[in-house]
Amino acid sequence: MDSRTEIEALQRLLHHDWGADERVDWTSVEAHLGTPLPADYRDFMAVYGGGCIDDLIVLPPLPTGNGWDASITGHTAGFRELWTMEGGVSGIDLGADRVLPWGSGCNANELGWLMTGSDPNQWPVIVWRRHDSPHWALFDCRMAEFLRRLMTAEFDACPLSDLSLWGRVGTFVHHEEQERRFHAGLDPMTGEPNPYAGMFD
Repeated sequence: MDSRTEIEALQRLLHHDWGADERVDWTSVEAHLGTPLPADYRDFMAVYGGGCIDDLIVLPPLPTGNGWDASITGHTAGFRELWTMEGGVSGIDLGADRVLPWGSGCNANELGWLMTGSDPNQWPVIVWRRHDSPHWALFDCRMAEFLRRLMTAEFDACPLSDLSLWGRVGTFVHHEEQERRFHAGLDPMTGEPNPYAGMFD
């Protein structure tokens, strides 16, 4: 599938009622990262934006400046350190400068791309799984396809060391909506009243 078709397939599965166009300045992003990013990720940022599918964070490219500090640029150093410490995916002879994160969470899993060449639309997904051995795994698909196949259990086995989204469609909530709910005394993900609101301000 092309990137637009993949996003449309994901939209039919994962509602975007709580998504928002991230309004990304892609020229600025490319200057910061030194590379363009895959088309399906760019489409995801236009439809959903940065936010969470339950406990899985999908990172916006740059810090948002609204108190939500998750971003590709903010997670890159740690992601590359994991690759260096553990040697990356077995049989892949590429250095840490060739990996880039796009997701994090679900009980300490880290998700990203292996930058195999100059065309970002050909980059496969890589995942670091805290509780699996080996920790690193490669999946020959793109980000939007990975998310869809995770939630429809279309891999041979769960690609994460956490089953919370395996064969189950989560709920996406954009980071700005999470912030709005939090300050309204609501649970950032469910929108339900939060009994602990204000206790830790």
